[in-house]
Amino acid sequence: MDFLAIQFLTGLSGSVSLFLTSAGLTVIFGVTRVVNFAHGSLFMLGAYIGWSILTRLPHDPLWFVAGVIAAALAVAAIGAALETTLLRRLYRLPELFQLLATFGVMLVIQDVTPLLWGPNDLPLPRPPWLRGFITIFGAHFPRYDLILIAVGPIVLAGLLLLLARTRFGMLIRACTENRDMAAALGVDQRRLSTIIFALGAGLAGLGGVLILPDTSANTQMDLSVIVEAFVVVVVGGMGSVTGAFLASLLIGELQAFGIVLLPKATLVLIFVIMAVVLSLKPHGLLGSIPLATIHQATRTPFRPASRRLRLLGWGAVVLMATAPFWLPPYWLSVLTEVLIAAVFACALHLMMGPGGMISFGHAAWFGLGAYGSALTLKTLAAPMPLALLAAPVVAGVIAALFGWFVVRLSGVYLAMLTLAFAQIVWATATQWTRLTGGDDGILGVWPSGPVPFFWWVLGLTVVAIRLLQRVIGSSYGLALIAARDSEPRALAIGLRPARLRMVAFALSGAAAGLAGGLFAFKSGSVFPTYVAVGKSVDGLLMVLLGGIETLIGPIVGAVAYTGLYDLLLQTTSMWRLALGLTIIALVLLFPDGLAGGRRRP
Repeated sequence: MDFLAIQFLTGLSGSVSLFLTSAGLTVIFGVTRVVNFAHGSLFMLGAYIGWSILTRLPHDPLWFVAGVIAAALAVAAIGAALETTLLRRLYRLPELFQLLATFGVMLVIQDVTPLLWGPNDLPLPRPPWLRGFITIFGAHFPRYDLILIAVGPIVLAGLLLLLARTRFGMLIRACTENRDMAAALGVDQRRLSTIIFALGAGLAGLGGVLILPDTSANTQMDLSVIVEAFVVVVVGGMGSVTGAFLASLLIGELQAFGIVLLPKATLVLIFVIMAVVLSLKPHGLLGSIPLATIHQATRTPFRPASRRLRLLGWGAVVLMATAPFWLPPYWLSVLTEVLIAAVFACALHLMMGPGGMISFGHAAWFGLGAYGSALTLKTLAAPMPLALLAAPVVAGVIAALFGWFVVRLSGVYLAMLTLAFAQIVWATATQWTRLTGGDDGILGVWPSGPVPFFWWVLGLTVVAIRLLQRVIGSSYGLALIAARDSEPRALAIGLRPARLRMVAFALSGAAAGLAGGLFAFKSGSVFPTYVAVGKSVDGLLMVLLGGIETLIGPIVGAVAYTGLYDLLLQTTSMWRLALGLTIIALVLLFPDGLAGGRRRP
C-alpha cells in the first residue's frame, strides 16, 4: 500500500508542471491558433528567471511565493513582447508558418540563454522548509511535492472561472468558436491575442519555476517539455483546459508507475497511450472538431514547371554529374547531403502539399529506411544496390500499414500521431540493442567509394523526385488535391479520400526511406538519432522554407536549409542564434516560401 500511495502522489506532483505548461499552450492555440514551438523555451526561461530571483530573496515561504509570481509575470511580459513584435505579423499566414517562426524563436533562445546564465546547470539551494518530509503509510514524501499537488487544481479552477464567469472569458470563447464573427461584433482581437499569449506564457513560466526545487535549470528543458506538452494537449483535446488537466494526470501517473513497473517502456509509454487515445477518440478526450484544424498553405493548383525551368533543372543535373572532377571532396560530401535532403523534403511535400496531411514524425520513415539498408547489408551480406532497394520497401510497407489506421485523422491530431509513431520507432531503435545496436548504432555501412556513391545518389535523387512530380501531376495527384481541398465534394463525385491519402502516405514513406538508406551509406553508420524529433523538424523546415505551394519548393528549401546549416556550423559557435534569426527573417520576407517569391505577409 505504501508503494502505491507514494507512486500515486509522485505522479500527481509530476503532472502539475506539465499541466501548467500544457494549459498555457492550449489557451494560446484556442484563440490565436498558433502552434507555439517556442512554448518550451518560455518554460525554460521561467526556470532560469526564477533561479535568478529566488537565489536573491530570503529563504522563507512567503518570499518564495513572491519570487515564483515575479518569475511568471516576467515570462508573461516576454510572451506579450513576442506576440506584438513577431507573431502579430503572421496571423494572416497559415499556422504552419507561424510554427516555423516560433521554431526560429526557440533556436534564438537556446543560444541566448547560455550567454546570460552560462552553460552549467543551475540548481536552486533548498532551505530547510523545502527539504521537509511527511510520513504517509510509513513512507516519507516531500512536503513541497504535496504543495505542488494542490497548485494544479487551484490553477485549473482559476482558469475555468476566468473562462466561464467573466466577460474576458466570454470574449475568449467567442474568438475560439468563430473569430470572424467575433471581429464583426467589434472584439479587439489584437489586444485579446496579446493578453492570451501573455497568460499562456505566464503559465509556462510558472511551470518552469515551480519545478526548480526538484531539478536544475538547464538548456535541455525546452525540447523535453514541449514534446510532452504537445502530447498532453492533443490527448486532452486542443483548446480544452480540463482535457489538458486530465491528460496531464494520466501522463504523470503513467510515468510514475511506468518507470518502476515497465522501465524499458518508459521512453515510449506516453506515445503509445496517445496513439491509443487518438485511435479511439480522434479529437482527444475533450476536444472538438473545429479546434483540430490546421489551415493549409496550399490552396492554389499545382502547375507544371515551365519549359525554361525544366531546362534549367536538367542543366543543373548535368553540371552536378561532373562535380567529382572539379569539386573538392568536402564540398562533394556537402552536395551529396543536399541531394539526400532534397529527396526527404520532396517525400514530405507529397503528404503536406497535395495530400494536406501534416507530419511531425516523418523521421520514422527516414530511420526505417536507414535501418533497413544497414541490416540488409550486415545480416544478409547484400550488395549496396540491394540494400538501397530494401530502404524504400521497408519504409513504404510500414507507412502503408500505419497510414491505413490514421488517414481518418486531420490537422494537428494526425501530426501528433505521426510524432507518436516516430517516438515509438526511436525508442525501439534505442532499446532493441541486439538488432539495432542501441546508442552504439550499426557501423561499417560504407559504399565502395565517394565518387561512385555520389553518382548513385544523384541518379536515385533524380529518379525519385521525377517520380514524385509525375505522381502529383497525374490523375491520382489531381484526385488527391481535390480530396484535400473539399472532402465532401470529393466524396460526392465518387472519390475515396481515405484510400487516396493512404497511397500518398505509403509513397511518401517509401521516398523518405530511400533518403534514409542513402544517408546511412553516406555517413557509414546508423544511429537512433536518425529517428529523433530533430530530423522530423528538419524536413518540416525544408518544406516550409522552400514553399508548400510549388513543386520546386521542397528542393529549394532543402538546398537553402542544408547549405545554411553547414555554413553556420562551420563559421560560428552561435549557429542556433544565426539560424533562428535567418528563419524568422525568411518567414517575414517570404511568407509563401523562397520558391513562392517575396511579398508582404
